[in-house]
Amino acid sequence: MSKISQLKVIDLFCGAGGLSSGFMMGDNGAHFKSVLALDNDKAAISTYNANFGAHGVVANIEEWIASNPIPEADIVIGGPPCQGFSLLNKNREGDYRRALWEPYMDIIDMSKASVFVMENVPGLLTSDEFKDIRDRAESMGFLLLNPSVLNTADYGVPQTRKRAIAIGIKKEKFSIDSIPPFPPMPSHQNPDKGDNFPKWLTVRDFIDDLPEPMGTDIRDEEPPLDLHFGRNPTKLSQERYRAVPVGGNRFDLQKNRLDLTPACWIKKTSGGTDLFGRLWWGRPSVTIRTEFFKPEKGRYLHPEEHRPITHREAARLMSFPDTFKFMGTKTEIARQIGNAVPPIFAQKIASYVLNLMEYMSENGKKIKKIRTGSTA
Repeated sequence: MSKISQLKVIDLFCGAGGLSSGFMMGDNGAHFKSVLALDNDKAAISTYNANFGAHGVVANIEEWIASNPIPEADIVIGGPPCQGFSLLNKNREGDYRRALWEPYMDIIDMSKASVFVMENVPGLLTSDEFKDIRDRAESMGFLLLNPSVLNTADYGVPQTRKRAIAIGIKKEKFSIDSIPPFPPMPSHQNPDKGDNFPKWLTVRDFIDDLPEPMGTDIRDEEPPLDLHFGRNPTKLSQERYRAVPVGGNRFDLQKNRLDLTPACWIKKTSGGTDLFGRLWWGRPSVTIRTEFFKPEKGRYLHPEEHRPITHREAARLMSFPDTFKFMGTKTEIARQIGNAVPPIFAQKIASYVLNLMEYMSENGKKIKKIRTGSTA
């Protein structure tokens, strides 16, 4: 059991708090304490405060740091908005959101943090902006520890979501030769790649126990039923759902019911194999995005039932516990779920950071002994 306790954490662009949950919930709660969280999404901050205490602030980060003191912290975490780095927005040259890493780095500097954790889309690491981020971090005395693209399924999440993680450490506070290697050892493995670790967790592992959904909006029920509601699909949509077999997608719809297939899909004969697809019971989910309730956006049909997945099913596939409280409308909650860092994955990152801080603590003791000549 770690002897370190109450390390102060600032979460920037925090959203609902998926990344914070890995640091604050469960056993990690004894070692980390959130002192500030910022996001410009009012509903997401309501969710954050409902789960972690009333220190989440709705604000534009640039405006906020210009007129507010920055609390001291040990660790800064968060992911500057990724639209500018994303392949889905690869033509958005000059996207102002790319520059939001700059106030993120400003707060790291002003808070006197020893460690930062930056999370983003995989494209971050090959972007021109990341070169600037690295240069800024190095100018502040930080070393980046092997920035890597990690698959959350390798860390116990029932979802093959790939995210870039860059961890920076203040060089003067660490013994560089003895820090633990990054990334941390996976806990699970693609079953097609061998038997070194337990197999990836699956959709069945996380949602198979849920009953048929009821209603079409947030329900006045205890979790998990509060967010386990359906939609009100048209008759055409219902017929389309029934035409997609287990494991199928839009191409199966076209093969089985050409008369129900949208003309644009008929004309586009390649790509998009996840569109209008069913999740598989025996595999992890595909990446859960903000419009998971629309099967035309991806593989978001239930493995067997003729419907899209519910908000509760999506939250579980993101590894949120049923006890996590979501605030806002159903559209706002869907956005929070799809934009979050899966908490189980975040917990593995938090455990690595805790291990780092233990190394820093031990290194600090060694330095003190050398300076004082103590042999104790």
